[in-house]
Amino acid sequence: MKQHVDMEVANMTLDKVVGSAHEAVADIPPGASLAVGGFGLCGIPMVLIQALLDAGVDRLSVVSNNCGVDDWGLGVLLAKQRIAKMTSSYVGENKEFERQYLSGELELELTPQGTLAEKLRAGGSGIAAFFTQTGVGTQVAEGGLPRRYNTDGSIAVASPAKPVQTFDVGGVPREFVLEEAITTDFSLVHALKGDRYGNLVFDKSARNFSPLAAMAGRICIAQVEEIVEAGELDPDAVHLPGIYVDRIVVVGSDIEKRIERRTVREGN
Repeated sequence: MKQHVDMEVANMTLDKVVGSAHEAVADIPPGASLAVGGFGLCGIPMVLIQALLDAGVDRLSVVSNNCGVDDWGLGVLLAKQRIAKMTSSYVGENKEFERQYLSGELELELTPQGTLAEKLRAGGSGIAAFFTQTGVGTQVAEGGLPRRYNTDGSIAVASPAKPVQTFDVGGVPREFVLEEAITTDFSLVHALKGDRYGNLVFDKSARNFSPLAAMAGRICIAQVEEIVEAGELDPDAVHLPGIYVDRIVVVGSDIEKRIERRTVREGN
């Protein structure tokens, strides 16, 4: 009998499902740093983003591949000027992003896409920094990229120079730039399916940056379309183990999902 009770207590402790998105993000404070999964509008945690918007949290520092579009994704936070800094690799689909950045209202740390992915993965893996050839010989390594502008268009804050070191690779000396890992206070991701212990399965290309963003957050909040009981997921199908996930919100499969550009082919 005691063993049965102990197992029930253990299951309750491991159960990471919370009642609502608003409850899940309630302790995210002003000025927090966030890693947010998604690529364009694919695989973004829109329900969690909307809950964060409703909560009124501001001065956020956000790490994400991009910042959505003007009326969807992270763009809804940007439109209300809730984001103080973005660390991104692509920012080309959001006019308000351009306006805020060029007017000096928003700080931007522009990062090569593969480097951004590895910085998140390294942060989640306990790796402080790594060397990469990407960016060698450019302002990425040499510094000078505008991070924030003054209102008159002059550069208020520029990126610093990064250490560059030569390594012998296959008998050929090559230069590498040192990139520091990224960790954040929280991470927000969307998954197709999860179990109550936090193990997650992502859907095809919606997987994109999400496992890496989840790993980098000290507290990871995941919205899932479907929840199953522990043991129902094939271990080989799990894309992100539950050790990285702290809270799960079930949002259902009928949530709105947008695409950035619809391309159709003319009929035969």
